[in-house]
Amino acid sequence: MPRLERARLVLETEAQAILALVPTLGADFERVVQLVLDCRGHVVVCGLGKAGLVGAKLSATFASTGTPSNFLHPAEAFHGDLGRVRHGDVALLLSNSGETAEVVRLVDPLRRLGAHIVVMTGAADSALARAADVVLDIGRAAEACPLGLAPTTSTTALLALGDALAMTVLDARRFSREDFARFHPGGLLGRQLMRVDEIMRTGDSVTIAPEGSSVRAVLIAMNSTKGRPGAAMLVDAAGKLSGLITDGDLARHLQLGTDFLNQPATQSMTHNPLHISSGELVSQAWHLLHGRHVDQLPVVDAAGKPVGLLDVQDVLAARSL
Repeated sequence: MPRLERARLVLETEAQAILALVPTLGADFERVVQLVLDCRGHVVVCGLGKAGLVGAKLSATFASTGTPSNFLHPAEAFHGDLGRVRHGDVALLLSNSGETAEVVRLVDPLRRLGAHIVVMTGAADSALARAADVVLDIGRAAEACPLGLAPTTSTTALLALGDALAMTVLDARRFSREDFARFHPGGLLGRQLMRVDEIMRTGDSVTIAPEGSSVRAVLIAMNSTKGRPGAAMLVDAAGKLSGLITDGDLARHLQLGTDFLNQPATQSMTHNPLHISSGELVSQAWHLLHGRHVDQLPVVDAAGKPVGLLDVQDVLAARSL
């Protein structure tokens, strides 16, 4: 068979297997979701070979989306790792054939430990399925391997059904973007979900002055601010942000002389400047800074009062963590 034709056939075969799972979801799936939601311990995922690799991924997905989980290798389980299991845990056993000896042997020890037994298999009449509390059947779809031997369609179906379970549980828990960020503080995902209040400058690292101040007074306040302030936020009588004076503004005015230093800051500031709230994502702050070609972005609370300042360098540093 031509190479591209073989590749297309593999993809079509595996896609069809996933689609075939859709109409099979029913009461058993709902029951497993509820078991996981009610579990006060861990979802213990177990499988051997390719099913084990899928199980390890599924366990990681559960753990990263709000459901405590660990992977139990069936061989290591008999050499002390059964100690990972506690009464009330949900044991999710993966085996396409349902006859994997090492996994079948685990059922009785897991049950004695008080775990609920859930089996994901392609053989609803297998030894594992008969021993389970609940069975999630992926069906007997033919493998996409030309020899009909290498786990391909079966592992794809296990993976997809596992993802469906994990994402349904995530949704039922109302797991939020903020929750997700707490479990992914590093890497691209963590950076995308980092909030403005995590990196903004606050306290003595920002300059806030009354809008009635002279430019000279604002400049003196900026010079006494910790670090490199980059800008001063001006507030009205109610303490709400009304303007912004940046280092760039001061440099441009100085080219015309120094008389402006004695003028009110309102004559030199940018009125009603671009700003952001502290709860917004850093990615949104970057969109504003980059899109509007500005270097400083005031951060305000719900009342419009400044609580911090974002410099473009702060955002660039956070994006490169």
